[in-house]
Amino acid sequence: MIPEGQNIRKAVQWISDELLQDSTKNKLRLVNEASIKFALTPKESNQLLQFYLNSPE
Repeated sequence: MIPEGQNIRKAVQWISDELLQDSTKNKLRLVNEASIKFALTPKESNQLLQFYLNSPE
């Protein structure tokens, strides 16, 4: 399930695209980059992090 919010959805799409290009990229680093790139609030950043921590490899 994708987190709600337009910026979070954009961040998930961006991270997914990055992982498609190189699946060995560090998800935590990508979440941090996406948080800045899409100006996520701390709450949104945490939701994004939880989304990737709870997603299967």
